[in-house]
Amino acid sequence: MSRSALAVLAAVVAVACSAAPYTRRSQLILVSPDQEAKLGAQAFQQVLAKSRVDRRESVVNPVEDVGRRIARVADRPDFKWQFVVIDDPKQQNAFALPGGKVAVYTGLFPIAQTTNGLAVVMGHEIAHVLARHGAERISQGLVAQLGGSVLGTVLGGGPTANMILAAYGLGAQLGVLLPYSRTQESEADHIGLLLMARAGYDPRAALAFWQRMERAGGSGAPPEFVSTHPSHGTREQQIQAWLPEATPYYEASARAPVVSLPTAVASR
Repeated sequence: MSRSALAVLAAVVAVACSAAPYTRRSQLILVSPDQEAKLGAQAFQQVLAKSRVDRRESVVNPVEDVGRRIARVADRPDFKWQFVVIDDPKQQNAFALPGGKVAVYTGLFPIAQTTNGLAVVMGHEIAHVLARHGAERISQGLVAQLGGSVLGTVLGGGPTANMILAAYGLGAQLGVLLPYSRTQESEADHIGLLLMARAGYDPRAALAFWQRMERAGGSGAPPEFVSTHPSHGTREQQIQAWLPEATPYYEASARAPVVSLPTAVASR
């Protein structure tokens, strides 16, 4: 890569720095909000096209209620919020995509148990979107690819260069991308805790929820150093540390009703 190209890249990186909401962590983001929203909308439609959307009111209503309450305090009127339930009892998960596209799998209901538990997960997933973690990950990937191409130019061709480039790719994954992802997951826990508290859900419910999630996962969780999520022990310690920050938001909020989620959510 030429010096001029590197200079342009350095200038782009210099103006692409931003800060995550609430935590104010410095971020490098090379993707515009409009690009990010378009990617999110496209991905959401692709997922829904391959999924079984659950339209039962008993299942959808609590998800929409929790989602609307959290969206209100998220204060992103530019987002086109959409809350969907996907009928898959084996998926104990939820996700959110840029632009306010949120999906909850029915397999999560027995672990969440109530709308308080549901708010833990939805707050976490919406926090990923507010903090633009997806755009940050894309930007990290672009920078990692650029590093690989520069290294390849310096080393030249041949088997030795290919071997080193392969090692560089592994190093980028374990040394940069995954640790950053753990940072993002912890940040989503932190921001999500504040969002659910501001929306009127008791943040203390987060500890019980993640304990239930740990029991549901059994002993199959990977070691923390190769995982994109913090270990359960780390997560609980962090939540305990953040509760004094979140609790005043909850105490000052208009309390949300705590409703039990339907347990009979198996596929029809």
